[in-house]
Amino acid sequence: MSRVRPRLASRLMVAQAVVVGIGALTLVVTAALVAPGLFHEHLTHVGVNAPDVQVHAEEAFASSFAISVAVATVVSLMAAGLVSWFLVRRVSQPVEELAVAAQGVAAGDYAVNVPDAAFSRELHELSDSFTYMAQRLSQMEGTRTRLLADLAHELRTPLATLEAYIDGMEDHVLEGDAANYRTMRMQVDRLRRLAVDLREVAAAEEHALGLVIEPMDARDAAAAAVAAADPRFHAKGVELVISPSPEPCWILGDSVRLQQVLSNLLDNALRHTPAGGRVRVEVTCSGGDVEITVTDTGEGIPADQLSSIFERFHRVDPSRVTTDGGGSASGRGRVSYLV
Repeated sequence: MSRVRPRLASRLMVAQAVVVGIGALTLVVTAALVAPGLFHEHLTHVGVNAPDVQVHAEEAFASSFAISVAVATVVSLMAAGLVSWFLVRRVSQPVEELAVAAQGVAAGDYAVNVPDAAFSRELHELSDSFTYMAQRLSQMEGTRTRLLADLAHELRTPLATLEAYIDGMEDHVLEGDAANYRTMRMQVDRLRRLAVDLREVAAAEEHALGLVIEPMDARDAAAAAVAAADPRFHAKGVELVISPSPEPCWILGDSVRLQQVLSNLLDNALRHTPAGGRVRVEVTCSGGDVEITVTDTGEGIPADQLSSIFERFHRVDPSRVTTDGGGSASGRGRVSYLV
């Protein structure tokens, strides 16, 4: 059985009472030892030497001194007690509320009510830090839940395709030829791309995606992305062209991540542009704004789907499998992106 520990307020009040009590006792003892001797010395100094007068004066002083010290001690103890109680409540109450909030967070309730402890700067900063921590934990938990749901949804199609092909080969309905193996490899590649997408989405939503911000020419990033994608476009028979601005387009950004964004757009355009089609990357800059536009001659995006293209893993027709096994990209067709 766990030992019941006293509350913080009780401990602080006891500590304050001990301090005040020791102070009052020290005052009384010191006054009792020093005051009578000083009073007697002053009587002798002013020429009051009659024994009866000295005894009467010292008794009167002792009586009045005792009453004064007693009243002052009682009043000071009461005042000190009230002030201590007020301070203890102002300090212990927000700490107790934070403890209750911490128990709620530990139980999985991230929407806890953390009061603003404005009594002191330290308690205020502690309250703000705890609130921020609860919000970050809530965001991370939401990200984890959404990613698990996305993962379950996105894994369904490639796994079902692989299972169907394996069953067909086991039942000798499908031949183990190059075409069937190529389709299965596409599904495996799709799963690999999905794993990479999920890892990067999780890092981005949790603000853990590493960025190296530095001055860069957007034309260089676009040219690098086009050069990397050109062999895939050539193999499919899709023309890939770039139209850079005649002037430098300087921005502050991460060149690697920008190339990654453009690579995803180009892969998406390639999947949905038939052979003989064309994909164009255009870089323009005007008035301090830089715009990189990726357009293609593919099937395009239906008007009723335009509002959903930036949703994670959204596809216009989830039941349709593209020629290379699909993917997790969001948009299709003609979309402009402002950097």
